[in-house]
Amino acid sequence: MGFIFSKSINENLKSQQEFMLMNSRLQLERQLLMQNQMRERQMAMQIAWTREFLKYFGTFSGLAAVGLTVGAIKKKNPALFLPMVPLGFILAYQYDMGYGSLLQRMKCEAENILDTECTAVEMPKGPITFEGLEKARRAQSKFFIEK
Repeated sequence: MGFIFSKSINENLKSQQEFMLMNSRLQLERQLLMQNQMRERQMAMQIAWTREFLKYFGTFSGLAAVGLTVGAIKKKNPALFLPMVPLGFILAYQYDMGYGSLLQRMKCEAENILDTECTAVEMPKGPITFEGLEKARRAQSKFFIEK
């Protein structure tokens, strides 16, 4: 009788442990999905910020171009056009980032790096796994004592 009772308890314990493991994996999947959504939202905010910055910087660059042109004509000094070179590069970069294909080119380059130079981006000690996380959690936990 005791054998049957202990067998039933062991089966219940085993099914509970499997349920907890499955639940942990589900929670980890949800966390990964949440992190990806947060990353996407942050990227969208960065693009929106760039587009907004472009409006102000474009206005500033336009006014600076007009002012420097007028100054260069009045003083007959073409050196006054020199500040337009870096302003033009910054404006072109911001436009490419906000409305152009810079993000696509960066994504393609990142994919190329991952495909051809994967050792440059490998995590130390390999990728993070569920088992590795559990091992670290158990090592730090004061409540879980494993035999």
